[in-house]
Amino acid sequence: MGPALTFSIQPVLGQDSNEASERISEGGCEDGYYDVGNRLGKESVQVHGVDGQGRTVLERQLRRRQLLPFVVQLRPCLVAMQACGSAHYWAREIAKRGHEVRLMSPRFVRPYVKSNKNDARHAEAICEAVGRPSMRFVAVKSQAQQDLLALHRVRSLLIRERTALMNQMRGLLAEYGIVVARGAIPLRRALALVLEDRDNGVR
Repeated sequence: MGPALTFSIQPVLGQDSNEASERISEGGCEDGYYDVGNRLGKESVQVHGVDGQGRTVLERQLRRRQLLPFVVQLRPCLVAMQACGSAHYWAREIAKRGHEVRLMSPRFVRPYVKSNKNDARHAEAICEAVGRPSMRFVAVKSQAQQDLLALHRVRSLLIRERTALMNQMRGLLAEYGIVVARGAIPLRRALALVLEDRDNGVR
């Protein structure tokens, strides 16, 4: 599941939902207030908008490549996203275009989803959740912070894979009656002795 976004933008008053939707997409917002929630999938973005009274005024889908051009057309506004995969990247890119970005934990958004969850309802839920005064937000990570986090994750994965491989090797050696103590150093020493001993039946 991808991240979801919520925008607060300036609408054109005195128009119906379809006309307001067209003006929003063209960047022609002037007076009033809107919240527009977006649910980012792998290929498409579900946009949901409400006015200051919570009435739905905008529901549409965008391709992911259309999201930033859509954001650029908006006046500076609030953008809320779920803090999940790729959310920090989108938060940085949207913030560069003059908007205020807030990230929320998915577990804080979940209670606002109505009925069975789909992209449209999810976008609506995020749009509603970000307006709660008690909502807690996640700080947007910089690219340097994400680079460091990526290194830690890769290192952690390598350590888990190395540990799994060593445990497998100890298990296989135990089938031949060779018991090795835990740890990388005892295993290396044992392997050297096993390879030197041609009569142990391992080879």
